[in-house]
Amino acid sequence: MDLASIIGLVVCIVFVLWAIVSGDKGFAALGDFMDFQSAMITFGGSFCSILAGTSIAGFISGLKSMGLIFKVPTLDTPMIIKKIIDLSNVARKEGLLSLEEAASDIDDAFLKKGILLIVDGTDPELVRGIMETELVNLDTRHKVNITFWENVGAMGPAWGMIGTLVGLVNMLQNMSDPSSIGPSMAVALITTLYGSMLANWICAPVATKLKDNNNAELVIKEIMIEGLLSIQAGENPRVIEEKLKSFLAPSERDKASSEGGEVNG
Repeated sequence: MDLASIIGLVVCIVFVLWAIVSGDKGFAALGDFMDFQSAMITFGGSFCSILAGTSIAGFISGLKSMGLIFKVPTLDTPMIIKKIIDLSNVARKEGLLSLEEAASDIDDAFLKKGILLIVDGTDPELVRGIMETELVNLDTRHKVNITFWENVGAMGPAWGMIGTLVGLVNMLQNMSDPSSIGPSMAVALITTLYGSMLANWICAPVATKLKDNNNAELVIKEIMIEGLLSIQAGENPRVIEEKLKSFLAPSERDKASSEGGEVNG
């Protein structure tokens, strides 16, 4: 589980609730911030407007993508670089065809696909084209879910404003009844609160985490492409290692160093 996502979301709402109950009314104040009509307008309006602009399958997929922020991505960039260096040593000593056997022990489908293309003698430019096309499509699929939450986040405050206008209209229509002014004004203000909470407590963090995970995966895939093409070109494993380590922050480069393998052929 990704503790950062869990802690961030939980502590965020705890701060808000603490601010509400820390007043003179204590926990009784929570009831003042619960309004069914406001929730219907804000949450119902936001999600239904998104549903209207997409398919049911796309809508469900977007909702499910929230679960991805609670999973720790299995992206170990230094380990991937070390694996590529090991492959380059194998290819240098035994030839490119020997990589086919090595590919059987690799779990990553993207890396395995690239290795098999090389083993089949595919032209380097075609290898790059195929791999980059898959990379673009991966990015596009991820951005569908990212855009889903960005759109919900944009709709939240908008529907909160609609709820505010509904509350104000009801209030102005019943100015002769002082007892109705308070409830109508509450709907007006609480819908704005709900809209802001939806956008900034849920949607913005989800979209940001999905973006970060997507960017990290794209970097790893780019490393794989560069590494495989370098192996196909017959470059020295030490040169390949230094080339791939340039993708990493300086603090991570030692983790990607080859360990005891032959690098000079």
